[in-house]
Amino acid sequence: MAANQLIHNQSDPYSSPWSRKHRVKLLLWEYMWFLFCSWTPKPANRWRLLWLKLFGATIYGTPFVHQRARIQIPWHLTLHDHACLGDRANAYSLGKIEIQEHATVAQEAYLCTGTHAFNREAMNLITAPIYVGAHAFIGARAFIMPGITINEYAIIGANSVVTKDVTSSSIVAGNPAHPIGSRNIKNNHESSIITRS
Repeated sequence: MAANQLIHNQSDPYSSPWSRKHRVKLLLWEYMWFLFCSWTPKPANRWRLLWLKLFGATIYGTPFVHQRARIQIPWHLTLHDHACLGDRANAYSLGKIEIQEHATVAQEAYLCTGTHAFNREAMNLITAPIYVGAHAFIGARAFIMPGITINEYAIIGANSVVTKDVTSSSIVAGNPAHPIGSRNIKNNHESSIITRS
């Protein structure tokens, strides 16, 4: 995480690292999502994408965002075509989060871009980006730590805690997550093969 991390300025643990303008915008975002998106049916996806765009999210093609997904800071979020944020998935986007095409973040998975400088009295906020590669799958209730890259076609097992980058086509699981196999993708006329290590 060290290479991409940003340590935010704070005078003490109780002061916000964000400007007043930023905090007002965040409050407005929370109200707008609650009022106009959180109750909408799943087919109203384009309506929810519209609100994300209005608040600065970068949207390519038509990703899917569940009405009960949570996005902390939409202008830090980039979604590519057919990316998916599932039911109650949490994009805790204090730092940048990018989800590439056809990648899935399943139910209640947590993408956490923020932590704290515990060696400082002010416990400054530290942010680092999360990148999810194309066709990757993050299982239900998995937790992704700040600064992590999950490469294309990787699979993260349910309830896993990911503390290191995940290589392409790897299958990882556990706390902390470790490799348990590999994913070999076949075409639609062949069976996909998962090999266990």
